[in-house]
Amino acid sequence: MMSPVIRLKAPVSEIDLMAWVDVADPGARLAYHSGFLVIDTTGVVSKFSTDELSALRVTADAAYRLSELGRVHLVQERLGPDKFAYLAIARPWRGSLRTTAIEQLAAAA
Repeated sequence: MMSPVIRLKAPVSEIDLMAWVDVADPGARLAYHSGFLVIDTTGVVSKFSTDELSALRVTADAAYRLSELGRVHLVQERLGPDKFAYLAIARPWRGSLRTTAIEQLAAAA
């Protein structure tokens, strides 16, 4: 049986995402954005304010980095025409007790 999708407050911040991945059970699913990410992160066509746009880009970048670290799978679920749920699915973690925040800092260095 598939885990239900967790929908945090909108919008999901980078901190929300990183905190979630540190406590999520394998297979847990988090919707970190709903819309059309490529449009929503493009300044000239996005409906978001400059601050919201910046925060969304940071969250999307964090999701990608978590995927590259092997912590989550990133998938899209179609909700309708030009609207998708962007999901992070927690992967089993066999690493040390290092948190995602520490890994992110190390990767950025």
